[in-house]
Amino acid sequence: MFERFTKDARAVVLGAVEQAERARAGEVTEEHLLLSLLDRKASRASFALGALGLAEGERCDSVARALAEARRRGGLSRADTDALSDLGIDLSQIVSRVEEAHGVGALESGGAGRRRRSSGHRPFTRDAKDVLTRSLRTAHAHRDRRIGDEHLLLALTTRPGVPAEVLADHGVTYEALERVLYGAGEAEAG
Repeated sequence: MFERFTKDARAVVLGAVEQAERARAGEVTEEHLLLSLLDRKASRASFALGALGLAEGERCDSVARALAEARRRGGLSRADTDALSDLGIDLSQIVSRVEEAHGVGALESGGAGRRRRSSGHRPFTRDAKDVLTRSLRTAHAHRDRRIGDEHLLLALTTRPGVPAEVLADHGVTYEALERVLYGAGEAEAG
């Protein structure tokens, strides 16, 4: 499938691997794909993000902070946190107690108890692979012959979970991206 990726989409995937390496994570996740997309400049995805108000600088930092906070909660989305709250479980209290006993960030995915690779091949998580597969479907649905970074971004917004939640909090939804990228009579990414 990688041969069908544009230069920009390939750069996002390779950037995600670099993000995982910097984080000393054993696997490449959806979050790494999102962070890599935010690093891109002069691509269809970066145009769409900018058009929706999520350009370089402060707003991207806001996304990174929101992702870090979700990692601190063990990767749980707000929907997960709300569901636990409905059951009488206060996740913030649990996080505080675990961090008191084991240190800040003890619940982060890929935490200290998990084997980290210092170099070499990093596999993609099932969820990250699903994003890649969804990007292929998205490109096909738009009759695009190649998978671009915009298709990766669209795919991230279709999966339930932290990356889609964080993007939506910043005004980047599937529908908004569709309007910017493919909308009739509106500014389209070229």
